[in-house]
Amino acid sequence: MLIGLFGSVFPVFPGIFIMWLAALGYGIVTKFTTLGLVVFIIMTLLMIAAGVVDNVFMAAGSRKGGAAWGTVAVAVIAGVVGTIIFPPLGGLIAAPLAVLLLEYYRLRDLQLALAAMRGLATGWGLSFIARFGIGLAMMVLWWFWVWAG
Repeated sequence: MLIGLFGSVFPVFPGIFIMWLAALGYGIVTKFTTLGLVVFIIMTLLMIAAGVVDNVFMAAGSRKGGAAWGTVAVAVIAGVVGTIIFPPLGGLIAAPLAVLLLEYYRLRDLQLALAAMRGLATGWGLSFIARFGIGLAMMVLWWFWVWAG
């Protein structure tokens, strides 16, 4: 659980998913009591919400900064690939760099390209807060499950 929670600090690291997998493993080992099943369903909904919120905040930040949808899509891909090739910081470098380069190429204006990149960073910051909060909620639910189960 803690690995997943601390992993949620990195935008492209699947920390919340790792927390969900830990809960699934715990449920399988303890044979999913009724309480366990209810808590696990709530944790599953929280995991899905975290994924949606994460992507929406980052895309909205980029778009608010002026980035085109195509740039946002390439930045997401660059973030994932960067993390796989150069973990854990590769994605943190690749995604903003992709936004900066593609928006500069598209607009031929460094200030506008930098604004789009700042928008991505703002979206990442907001998504971190949301992901970490959801991760804390999942951890509290799991602790309750272990304690009361």
